[in-house]
Amino acid sequence: MATSRPLVSIIVPVYNSERYLPYCVESILNQSYTNLEIILVDDGSKDTSPRICDDYAEKDSRVIVIHQKNGGIAKAQNTGLDAAHGEYIAFADNDDILDSRNIELLLHAILNTGADMSKGRWQQFGVSQLAEIKARAAQGSAAPDKTTSFKNPLHAYQTVFCKSLRILGNLLGKNSEALYFNEANWCRLYKRELWDGLRFDLGHYAQDIRMAAPLYSRMKLVTDIDSVLYYWLQEPDSVTHSKRTPNFWHDNVTAAAKNFQATLDQGIVPCRNYFGLVASVKDEEKVLRNSSNEVTDADWQNLQDDLTLSSQLILKLTPLQRLHCYILFIIRHYENKIYDRKIHDMK
Repeated sequence: MATSRPLVSIIVPVYNSERYLPYCVESILNQSYTNLEIILVDDGSKDTSPRICDDYAEKDSRVIVIHQKNGGIAKAQNTGLDAAHGEYIAFADNDDILDSRNIELLLHAILNTGADMSKGRWQQFGVSQLAEIKARAAQGSAAPDKTTSFKNPLHAYQTVFCKSLRILGNLLGKNSEALYFNEANWCRLYKRELWDGLRFDLGHYAQDIRMAAPLYSRMKLVTDIDSVLYYWLQEPDSVTHSKRTPNFWHDNVTAAAKNFQATLDQGIVPCRNYFGLVASVKDEEKVLRNSSNEVTDADWQNLQDDLTLSSQLILKLTPLQRLHCYILFIIRHYENKIYDRKIHDMK
């Protein structure tokens, strides 16, 4: 039975983040909700991150540090899940900053609505804004003007993902922004049982995309909080924004394909995964043709397999469903061009 102040486990995969890690950990230690278990999983860092983690553990008994050989973010997240004791689970990236009321408001939303997951809004920021964002997060968000609960989050995930359409929906009074969430696990609070028997696939990029359908299909109700509760550091040189090798895109295709089929099996049109399939195959081919590094026969075979797989999956859609997905693909494609330019201009 849940207590009035349940334990919340916050899992932070740590890898070579000595510059930003203190900002992240201190924002967690300074949460207004204090019954926390903070699990720092050092994934074989080669800088001073392991020592930073240990120093925090010595200062605060809520901090648990696990050192392991480098295995990637999926392995680190799984290690954290295996070690967690909390009734609720949260994640944070090691270079991001949490609003000081993040856990308080997310937990309040779950307890009030009975939702399986609560989520807040987030804001991107550049390295030059670190001090400003740290101060803003420490002040704490005001109580939200609105909370919105909705059913069938897998359907919302697959269909409500174009920013321009969300803006239009809000203007028409549909509160579309509340239905939007990406694949990232941060700025969420989960009931622990959602993760029972569920772990991230190891050895791949796009581990969060692979998890989307299995995780969201377990949820009956999600509650959105109309408050910025998480600050997402943007670095043009990060893996997400720069390390786009053929394997990166191949893994994205595989992840999108897995979720495409799982979503279809539940009678939901996988519009978002359609975009992921088509866009990632195009990017995979572009990287292969323009690569200055040696491209192997296996890389070309992966591309051919991905082209075949995406075509087979898309043919499972009706003509009307394909048209719907294609229209959303075009909208999202041009939105991403604006987004990529914004990120690379963010300092």
